[in-house]
Amino acid sequence: MNLAPNRPTPFSHWYLILAFISLTSCTVVNQGEVGVQRTLGQYENRTNTGGIEFFNPFTATVIKIPVRTENLEVHSKLPSKEGLNIQAVISILYRVNAAQAPELLRSIGTGYEKKLILPVFRSAVADVSSRFLAKDMHTGARSVIEKEIQERMVTHLESRGIIVETVLIKNIHLPENLARAIEEKLQAEQRSLRMQFVLSRARQEAERKRIEAEGIRVAQEIISKGLTPAILQFKSIEAFVKLSESPNSKLIISDGDLPRLVVPNQIPIPVTD
Repeated sequence: MNLAPNRPTPFSHWYLILAFISLTSCTVVNQGEVGVQRTLGQYENRTNTGGIEFFNPFTATVIKIPVRTENLEVHSKLPSKEGLNIQAVISILYRVNAAQAPELLRSIGTGYEKKLILPVFRSAVADVSSRFLAKDMHTGARSVIEKEIQERMVTHLESRGIIVETVLIKNIHLPENLARAIEEKLQAEQRSLRMQFVLSRARQEAERKRIEAEGIRVAQEIISKGLTPAILQFKSIEAFVKLSESPNSKLIISDGDLPRLVVPNQIPIPVTD
């Protein structure tokens, strides 16, 4: 009797490997993605945020959705307060909350952009833009409109696992007549501001000249009040001294008050300091 244990043949190892491969498969979840395994139609609560995910290909599959920031660009019409439809290109920057990805797939599926984000966006746009005039969308009020649209979207989407980071109005195409009217108004405002600046400069210059003239008048009054007979007599003596030190020939005629310089063949010239 052969009591030696039965050893598996080399072929039995291959059978085991093939059986394992046939019953097991794997996929790689990249960075910026989250993988949720669905077994027999039911999504698991566990999520794979990166790495290898093993699953049974006959009963399960792995659904991968991005959790990085996505740019959803929408061509939309913005209804204005006066009833105009303004053509605009709007970018919605959003991302999926990885922790809420299983519930998002259960309630919406993979088409959450079309089924959830876009309807909420269109509703928010209609509510917000209808409170603004068309010209406001072309000026500084654009940032206010963007902020209010984002806040309304966050109110409806954050609890569903969609995080709206920002809403950007990239391009606005106003009706030609309205665009021309807005441009003309802006040009008129610029001209008005320029004229106000010119008038302000003119008023400042006039004020400067008035102050300068007032200063000259006050100085002259001070000087005239200070010219007493004694000071005039002192200045006369100084003039005599300076003339006497000059080497040029001259004739000095004085009445005791102010000296007069007489140059030959010319009219006498009073000499003052």
